[in-house]
Amino acid sequence: MFREIKNKPLRYTVIVIYFVILFFCALELNFLWLFGYSPTIRDIKAPNMRIASELYTADGKLIGRYYKENRTPVEFNQITKGTINALVATEDIRFFKHSGIDLTSLFSSALSTVTGDKRGASTITQQLAKNLYRTRNNKRQGFVKNIPGVRTIVFKLKEWLTALKLEREYSKEDILTMYLNTVPFGNNTFGIKTAAKKYFNKETEKLDVEQSALLVGMLKATTTYNPENNPDKAIERRNVVLSQMEKYNYLTAAEYKKYSSRPLGIRMGDVTEEDRGDSYLRSAVAKYLDKWCDDNGYDLYESGLKIYTTIDSKLQQYAEEAVTDQMKILQKRLNNVWSGQNPWRDSGGNEIVDFPQKAAQRLPIYALLKKKYNNNQDSIDYYLNKPKKMKIFSWDGDKVVDYSTMDSIKYYAKILNTGMMTLDPVNGHIKVWVGGIDFEHFKYDHVNQAKRQAGSTFKPFAYLAALESGMSPCDKFTDKPVKIPYVEDDSTKYWEPKNSDYVFSGREMSLRWAMGKSVNSITAQITEKVGWDNVVKYAHECGIESPLKSVPSVSLGSNDVSVFEMVRAYGTFLNKGMRTDPILVQKITDHDGNLIQEFKAEQKRAISEEIAWLMLYMFRGGMEEPGGTSRSLWEWDLWKKGNQIGGKTGTSSDYVDGWYMGITKDLVTGVWVGCDERSVHFRSSGTGEGAHTALPIFGKFMEKVYHDPASGYTYGPFPKPWVDITREYNCTTPPPPRDTTVSDSLSIDSLALPDTLTIDKPAVEPQHETSPAASAAPAVKPEEIEVTVDPKEERKRKRQEKREARRQKKEDENN
Repeated sequence: MFREIKNKPLRYTVIVIYFVILFFCALELNFLWLFGYSPTIRDIKAPNMRIASELYTADGKLIGRYYKENRTPVEFNQITKGTINALVATEDIRFFKHSGIDLTSLFSSALSTVTGDKRGASTITQQLAKNLYRTRNNKRQGFVKNIPGVRTIVFKLKEWLTALKLEREYSKEDILTMYLNTVPFGNNTFGIKTAAKKYFNKETEKLDVEQSALLVGMLKATTTYNPENNPDKAIERRNVVLSQMEKYNYLTAAEYKKYSSRPLGIRMGDVTEEDRGDSYLRSAVAKYLDKWCDDNGYDLYESGLKIYTTIDSKLQQYAEEAVTDQMKILQKRLNNVWSGQNPWRDSGGNEIVDFPQKAAQRLPIYALLKKKYNNNQDSIDYYLNKPKKMKIFSWDGDKVVDYSTMDSIKYYAKILNTGMMTLDPVNGHIKVWVGGIDFEHFKYDHVNQAKRQAGSTFKPFAYLAALESGMSPCDKFTDKPVKIPYVEDDSTKYWEPKNSDYVFSGREMSLRWAMGKSVNSITAQITEKVGWDNVVKYAHECGIESPLKSVPSVSLGSNDVSVFEMVRAYGTFLNKGMRTDPILVQKITDHDGNLIQEFKAEQKRAISEEIAWLMLYMFRGGMEEPGGTSRSLWEWDLWKKGNQIGGKTGTSSDYVDGWYMGITKDLVTGVWVGCDERSVHFRSSGTGEGAHTALPIFGKFMEKVYHDPASGYTYGPFPKPWVDITREYNCTTPPPPRDTTVSDSLSIDSLALPDTLTIDKPAVEPQHETSPAASAAPAVKPEEIEVTVDPKEERKRKRQEKREARRQKKEDENN
């Protein structure tokens, strides 16, 4: 073909051109996988800027970021003229004249290299191509990467081709903007906006000339010219950039002198490597959006999304404050309870001697040690017991200690943790999410990951089943010993639940009174009558998704559930019987604020409106019925303007788990408190039951909410019936008998029980030794009384309870 060209110089020229074209085609097509991937026109038109996604509260407060490269982009009009001039003068003075490749600079660089003075010739557009498409990334390379000389040529050619494509597709302003949004400034800080915030705590449009020069100067070597670590070199490099600006007439001599004489003026902002806003909430949202991102083609860490959660920043703050305040008290209390003793105990109260060793064997490092030391136990033990410096959590701030792995296991096993969630069940918005006491040290989320025995907070599902079967809140059962047969492993067995102090009053109690007092014997009778399968059924209908073992004790909370599930299920009662699936995100926009997706909670009918209202009325019994287990709430300023609160305490066996579920006219809140290690717990009802661990968190939280007029949540009664109530509910309550159930704990349902139990009918209800609620029970006449309490008596009761609360608080502080 080429021989037809008689002129040899022309023939050779055509041959060269032909093979050059052929080579570039092969390069673009990655022929035989020799050259690696090259950006396509589609890539050029839709570049992946790898922009951080941002997480906001419902009221617009930035609370976290997701990124692989910490960057936030800016528009061209947000970049100062000084920044542009500094960049062009230093990196590419002919930027506005070339089309992506600066031939003059290229020949000059080649000549300098021959003479021994190596100098780069990459234009800003070529550098953008390298930053944006990672043309030198290993994944972008083909087989020629193993040939050093050829590899370098291929890299350069790819950058040239990509630069030409960029110049053809974008304006010079666009290219400068993309470049300044992608360049690295060290320490995982990318883009001019993030760098300006980090080093000067300024927005890009407010950078001074010398500050712009400093940031541009850093691009040559981000570590060497880091102003925080190498201020002298940073000033030297900044002044080089300023001199380039003077050289090319972007600055006058006087201006150069003025700017170059200024100090660095570093004012470090809050954008650091750690400024992801790591938290339980950030982690929960990432899990929440995982499937959505996959289904919709977004990368949470690179797509520059703006994610607006349902979280109320004020309520979240108040919840975190309440948790911190109460958990400090509880941790001190637990430490005092076990002072000088190891707290890990079996159900009989005996120390589990080998607990630390077994805990160590569950650590990932244990398997590595077994392999490393060939199962030599002495070597493994030596490593596990060797002290080393580590940072540990404490309520007085993180501490650096010399602890061995075994020391760390023992220390953290004694730490109490918590989970708390608040929901508006009408729209399904989660308002508060507190996954634990400290995300840095305890990554496990106690709202939706942890599942624990619900204790008596599960009892309402038995009463719900009773209402569903046709009973009313006024139906009565007798507080007496019961023996319930059931079949297990093809044999008949018997369950004999006991009340908290092993005493039965022998009194008739309405369903409302029994639920308010949390009477085990009556709950068991109701469960037997309606069938434990139905208790499980209605718990699932309301929102419990965990597997529930259908056994007679199910109503006493013997199954493990999460805070998330319990709040969702209780929300059904406040939402007129509609089960709402809570949502954590209400909308997502792109970086420019264009709406991508809105989220709405799914709802479905679970129970009728009448039964939902009756259940709310039953929940109020915890406060309004004599001996109600929620009466400790009188300690806080929650009782104004006819305010009503329903709730349920719960405590699992041996005081391992403390719960409180609180319902107001607007919100449902669930709180759990306990140690992650279940063998570590309190020793008595006075220190470990839900009324003394979880309930105070709810009380402190709601007090803060009500005291803030801007929170949007006010005092007030529960809603009046939404529909006609066809069942009797406004029944009277007899004089209070001796309170046999105030501790509200499953610990009474263990094998270690007295052989004989008594039925007692005292005339006066005694005061519980540590409960402010019990000690402040109102005086009553011998005859039956209405549930509504006289206002004078209520004020008297509140004064008594506040005195008792101050005494209890003083004891905690002294301890």
